[in-house]
Amino acid sequence: TEMGRRRSKSTSYSTKRKEIDEVEILSGVYKGITTGTPLCAIIKNQDTRSVDYSEMERLLRPGHADYTGYIRYKGYNDIRGGGHFSGRLTAPMVFAGAIAAQILEMQQIYIGSHIDSIYNVKDKGFDKTKITKEQLLALKKMDIPVNDPSCLEAYLETIEKARMSQNSVGGIIETAIIGLPAGIGSPIFDNVEAKISRALFSVPAVKGIEFGEGFNITSMYGSEANDSFYTDGNKIMTKTNNNGGINGGITNGMPVTLRVAIKPTSSISLEQKTVDIKSYENTTLKVRGRHDTCIVPRAVPVIEAICAIAVLDLIICQFGLETLNEGDL
Repeated sequence: TEMGRRRSKSTSYSTKRKEIDEVEILSGVYKGITTGTPLCAIIKNQDTRSVDYSEMERLLRPGHADYTGYIRYKGYNDIRGGGHFSGRLTAPMVFAGAIAAQILEMQQIYIGSHIDSIYNVKDKGFDKTKITKEQLLALKKMDIPVNDPSCLEAYLETIEKARMSQNSVGGIIETAIIGLPAGIGSPIFDNVEAKISRALFSVPAVKGIEFGEGFNITSMYGSEANDSFYTDGNKIMTKTNNNGGINGGITNGMPVTLRVAIKPTSSISLEQKTVDIKSYENTTLKVRGRHDTCIVPRAVPVIEAICAIAVLDLIICQFGLETLNEGDL
């Protein structure tokens, strides 16, 4: 299911490249259950067109890692499909994240997202204090997950306008993690924000992350930004959730919320100025090939997968595997 969410759809804004993304598990699973030995799987590329990248051995694509990869690996970077910098690397991320999510769901921890914005069109944000499992599961069923269905048409129009002008657009994904108890995490280097952020920046196209109200919290007074506590039975909660469910790098029991900025797809058909890396001459480039006008919808399951991996790692580092087996944090 998760691999299918990431897969290119038959839409005008998705790449025409069609990969089955069938996962072949080589080891670590027996009769549908993990065995404890290393879980190894392979996802084969089946719809490649390396000829589309023949020019890239010389012409640097603006926005891509062609130049930095060329310098870092002394000219031996693989330019076919972007090589190790390719968005194809997110396919195994989603596979691993799907397994992590299954383990988390056994602990009643759920992760879901909506597309908060595409270009300058915005969806209705999460009510950060009242996010439900049902809400998150419903979003997972949508190709373009939104809280406000009325913005869907505007999203599609914005993407189509970019496609028709041979351009691309980015956007913001808002993700929520519910069910995490208070007390997960550590201060300073191993705090919740640091671990999740480090993992998320491994995703190509991610350019920014904020938790809770993020940068908007700077326009509040302390009395507004502080999340006041109250008791609900034997549970301590907060009236607001401006800090995104985290205080001092440790979860406080409220939903952990974060927003991730996804940059516009770098590969566009418009003519761009660049440099021939072999001759060091100024020139121009029109990127050929099959590319997404907007990668944001396909990035949603990737962001969720990485969050699942990071959260599971936080829990295992703090409590160990045996606590997960016992099913009670």
